[in-house]
Amino acid sequence: MKNLSKMSGMTQWRRWAVGVVAVALLPLQAWAQNAIKSISTLQQAGVEVVRIELSESLKDIPAGFVVQAPPRIALDLPGISNGMGRSTVEINAGNLRSASVAQAGDRTRVVLNLRQASGYRAQIEDKALLVILENSPSTASATPTAAPAKAEPLHFAPSLNAASQTLRDIDFRRGADGAGRVVISLPSNQVGVDIQQQGQNLVLEFPKTSLPPELRRRLDVADFGSPVQFVNASQVGDKVRVVVEPKGNWEHSAYQSDNQFVLEVRPQKVDPNKLVQGPGFAGDKLSLNFQSIEVRALLQVIADFTNFNVVTSDTVTGNVTLRLKDVPWDQALDIIMQARGLGLRKSGNVLWIAPKEELAIKERQDLEAKAQMAQLEPLRTQSIQLNYVKAEDIVKGLTGSGISGNNARILSSRGSVISESRTNQLFINDIASKLDEIQALIAKIDVPVRQVLIEARIVEADDSFGRSLGVKLGVNDIRAQQGGIPGYNVGGNNYVAIGGNYNAAGSTTKQPGAAQSFNDTQLINLPAPSVLSGTPQTFALTLFNATANRFLNLELSALEADGKGKIVSSPRVVTADQAKALIEQGEEIPYQQATSAGATSVTFKKAVLKLEVTPQITPEGNVILDVDVNKDSRGVLTPQGYAINNKHVKTQVLVENGGTVVLGGIFTQEEREDVKKVPLLGDVPVVGNLFKNKAKTSSKTELLIFITPKVVTDRVTGR
Repeated sequence: MKNLSKMSGMTQWRRWAVGVVAVALLPLQAWAQNAIKSISTLQQAGVEVVRIELSESLKDIPAGFVVQAPPRIALDLPGISNGMGRSTVEINAGNLRSASVAQAGDRTRVVLNLRQASGYRAQIEDKALLVILENSPSTASATPTAAPAKAEPLHFAPSLNAASQTLRDIDFRRGADGAGRVVISLPSNQVGVDIQQQGQNLVLEFPKTSLPPELRRRLDVADFGSPVQFVNASQVGDKVRVVVEPKGNWEHSAYQSDNQFVLEVRPQKVDPNKLVQGPGFAGDKLSLNFQSIEVRALLQVIADFTNFNVVTSDTVTGNVTLRLKDVPWDQALDIIMQARGLGLRKSGNVLWIAPKEELAIKERQDLEAKAQMAQLEPLRTQSIQLNYVKAEDIVKGLTGSGISGNNARILSSRGSVISESRTNQLFINDIASKLDEIQALIAKIDVPVRQVLIEARIVEADDSFGRSLGVKLGVNDIRAQQGGIPGYNVGGNNYVAIGGNYNAAGSTTKQPGAAQSFNDTQLINLPAPSVLSGTPQTFALTLFNATANRFLNLELSALEADGKGKIVSSPRVVTADQAKALIEQGEEIPYQQATSAGATSVTFKKAVLKLEVTPQITPEGNVILDVDVNKDSRGVLTPQGYAINNKHVKTQVLVENGGTVVLGGIFTQEEREDVKKVPLLGDVPVVGNLFKNKAKTSSKTELLIFITPKVVTDRVTGR
């Protein structure tokens, strides 16, 4: 037991000693840590250089990124503290406004605030870090198509390969949002890339590279439904040139992940789900160039760059090689999440980033917890007074009894509702959250329905013209009454008597039963026909020869009729939005119908003017009309009863409020010319008119249907 106690005492003493030594060494470690001593600027050969003096020399060039708006350059210095005693250095020289130093843990970030965006390159000189600013601002890679025909090439990545390398593959893929992606497999991450827009084309150049013969081809990718139409790959000297030919309104961006370079050309559109609103990706632009950086550290860089707070799950691990230049930060975040299979949930200005599977599990757990709480939460009863809708209709919607489907119920599984039709109230018993949800829903439903005045005008116009001309020609011989021989001698004792009928000829030859009538002597009977229900007028002339006892009757008949008519019918009706309305006027015509028993029954057929319409007011204030218009009238009498003249149009039309639209029209034109004549004699010029009659008719009818909807306002109703 003594030995055990001695050993325990020695162990405690050793722990105490180690603790004392560690505490003693803390100041020494802090004193030995590398620190920033000063930040200054100078001009060397016309180039602006920022000099950051350190207490110790750096081993590697620190990572950084560029911000376009506001223009900034950020450098991350791990294991370095701020030894200047202040966090801001005002410079106001050249393109540099000031420098800000922020320390978080064992890492310090130096932010250079510029007057205009500019690229940079860094180098180490003894115990100083030199940041050399470029003279011209770098060109953004995600730009719209309105670029000059000859743009300076964008050096996306410098070429670090000393010897020529061979590209592995050139492929094309279509993104989910209709974007076209040109995917190029590089032999290593040391290959440089230059991007240049020439007119409507994008040109990619890979210095010090070669292209296998099987990849030197022209890809026709128009059928993929993206802005990209063709991709041409060729070998030009010691570099590979890839020409991308897009069309339409587009924008492009480029990024490199490890040994894969991707050029994405997408149509410009507005996506309300983007973190930053605007066409495509519209966040502040930054440049990132990291080799095998931890994903968590990369997300922290984006969090420091934006105004969002980023919460990263502990399950987010792994490294990524990423090279982006002048890319919107929201697109950079999207690329990182796609590369590592991550998902994002946004709440205010806080972003929660985790693997997609973890987000799905978390959402499922939240839903299950809410469902369990709903089963345990106490029920409450609330009454709701309805003003414009019927309580019975709301009950059907809440319980799902009036809607097909199993998931149409709005009440919870424990909830119930009853209606009181006399006072038009609802009594709902449910959990508090459901009561609030139902009350908000009813507040949107229980509103006065707007009304629409629909006026239709049915215009019927007709124009008719008719003309007819006819003749009656008669001759008689009355020598038989004078004791002579009637007729005309045709040789010997043969005579021919001329008459229009049996009486005319028989009375001349004194045939038994033949009555003498001087009005009944027609040789030619072709009077003018009746046109447009008019009666022709006649003109008669008799030529008598007393010596020969013969006479000639000539009767001319003619008619010219002209008629014009116009009927305007204007039914109108007022109805609520999306409620069918019907108005009609006319008569019901009876007719007999046989029954199955053999008897007859009287049924009625409507011949009415009818307007049936269902309006729907659009959010813009226009009106969609489902219209059914009838204009029927009594027709001619047939052995089976009266016919019905029907004029009918049924259609759907969109009309502006107060506007008038022509639903349809029917135009009918009929022209007719009839000639009746005696063969041969009717063809004789001039004289042939005595042996024929003519009738000419022309009629035009036109039907037009107009409709005018007007949304009835309170002011109009008050009048």
